[in-house]
Amino acid sequence: MAAVNMELSPDEVIQRTAILRRFRELLRAQRDRFGTYLDVLEKQKDVIEKGSADSLIRHVELEEKLVADIFSIQKVIIPLDELYRSTQKGASAPETSVLEGNDSIHDLKSALDGLKTEAVSRSNRNRNLLSKRMEELRSELKNLRTNPYAHRQAVLSGSETSSFLNLQG
Repeated sequence: MAAVNMELSPDEVIQRTAILRRFRELLRAQRDRFGTYLDVLEKQKDVIEKGSADSLIRHVELEEKLVADIFSIQKVIIPLDELYRSTQKGASAPETSVLEGNDSIHDLKSALDGLKTEAVSRSNRNRNLLSKRMEELRSELKNLRTNPYAHRQAVLSGSETSSFLNLQG
């Protein structure tokens, strides 16, 4: 299939440029959110290993907010990606490279794919660490419950002491 070289009106060029700029902005924002998410996952790993429950709760809440933010940006990126692809079918290569500037859309998409893969990997790692830590805590609790000395009362501490003392033997 031969490439079709069409003359674009100035309005079409302006529209394509605006689409491309917005798409690139959203991809950059998504890349930045994933970078922040990876940092949170790395800090969460340390919190899991140290065992601070309050810190872990804060990290999980922050993680939930970041994931929601990532998904909200993704909802806008998908239609823009489709629009971008439809406008690229009639555009020539030099024209699009001039519009794209320093960060090409392809490079941003590749970076996002790498960040997504890394985020899934770190999230799985944290989930496994958390499962191991919970199992350790369950084991510790079980050991405390089965400790034979844990439920015994001291000999002289209870109310079961006698009130009479036989001194004659």
